[in-house]
Amino acid sequence: MDMQGILVFLGVVLLVKYLSDTRPKNLPPGPLQLPIIGNLLDISFRDPIRSFEKIYEKYGGVSTLYLANQDCVLLSGYNSFKEAFVEQGNIFSDRASYPLNDRLSRGLGLISSSGHMWRQQRRFVLSTLKNFGMGKKILENSVLQESRYLCEALHSHQGLPFDPHHTLTSAVANIICSLVFGHRFEYDDHYFHKILQYSDEVFQLPMTSWGRLYNKFPTLVSWLPGRHQTAFTNLSKLKRFIQEEIQKHKQDRNPDNPRDYIDCYLEEIETCKDSQAEFTEENLVWCVVDLFGAGTETTFNTLRWAMLYMAKYPSVQEKVQAEIDQVIGQTRPPSMDDRSQMPYTYAVTHEIQRFSNIVPFTPPRVANEDTTVAGYLIPKGMMILPFLNSILQDQNEFSTPDEFNPEHFLDENGRFVKKENFIPFSIGKRMCPGEQLARMELFIFFTSLMQRFTFHAPEGQTLGCTLTPHLQLIYLPI
Repeated sequence: MDMQGILVFLGVVLLVKYLSDTRPKNLPPGPLQLPIIGNLLDISFRDPIRSFEKIYEKYGGVSTLYLANQDCVLLSGYNSFKEAFVEQGNIFSDRASYPLNDRLSRGLGLISSSGHMWRQQRRFVLSTLKNFGMGKKILENSVLQESRYLCEALHSHQGLPFDPHHTLTSAVANIICSLVFGHRFEYDDHYFHKILQYSDEVFQLPMTSWGRLYNKFPTLVSWLPGRHQTAFTNLSKLKRFIQEEIQKHKQDRNPDNPRDYIDCYLEEIETCKDSQAEFTEENLVWCVVDLFGAGTETTFNTLRWAMLYMAKYPSVQEKVQAEIDQVIGQTRPPSMDDRSQMPYTYAVTHEIQRFSNIVPFTPPRVANEDTTVAGYLIPKGMMILPFLNSILQDQNEFSTPDEFNPEHFLDENGRFVKKENFIPFSIGKRMCPGEQLARMELFIFFTSLMQRFTFHAPEGQTLGCTLTPHLQLIYLPI
């Protein structure tokens, strides 16, 4: 090694020593952080999820990384989730602040808000959705009706060139539209398809390469052309669509007879005396953006994976259809009451969620005071990256985590087994408020499709590499 190499080596050693001396003691372990770029080289752009899995395997359920210009904690494994989000739910209930999120929502809405405002907005959406049928028969009937529309639309296109993507998206989105806007849209509504496209592009941006670059170099990237600029433009169009719906509601609503979420929110704006709760029209727009996007994307993509898995594993599809024939038959639609008599189908819907794992990370959190998790210090303000993939792919809980296997949710007698660590909707105070609705949609839509159709690969083709997931904000089938 020449003198220049020795000097570089000594410089790196001194910098690492400086960082270790100035950073808080007892932080979680993690890979070596390099000057300026931190742990950027430890995360593969081609397969980032596998990179985080390796970090979890080496350093355990709580580890430290330097990403997006700040230290953060990678939280993995069910025990770590439970200790942080359940046992210390109040400490970890706030959302992290990072450039792209600040640019998109500015801390408003249901997903990105924190503190008192978030608690009041969440309380309101939960009570409102319950009033409009969440967990009740009236909402189940709406899902059943939409599933009939979906099956009829798919049936009418059998044998014809047809991309079911828009039809399936519209069906799922219409459930949210009925709750939020008070009406549904026709599947051939071109304007509605554009709105769904705008929502999709906005929600996928954070995990694209442009989204990651924006978080690293926000000032520079904000001036560059790219996918992020398209998403920003489409976000404006999506907000304008929602604002038009709000204006229609303001013109013809009856305060004594609210029809939907927007009507109820407008009433809350007029009557709420808590200024810190931020019941404003601007916040209403962002709450609807979150309900519309999150309530559509996850369920829709889970159903896409469901159809692909049934085509890929015909023996599983045959067992599901046999159970449907035995319990429901062909003359009546499915209902949520059928679940208890259909353990195999119910297990399949759970395995679809587990294996597709469309949300490998839940949105980042931040500690609002100093605390510890697994004995390690988590300083106030530290960003938390909840790695859900580590739980749904846990080899200690699932015998064949890398395989599609409905037996994961069945006992030796074929009875359905509920697993505590099956948490695709996360756990704690910030678990998905629409979990009940999503479970209902998945079971009814999936069972209705299996009752009417058999899915298989196009003639002469096989499903193999086509099931490779494409990671954006969620895992998409390509």
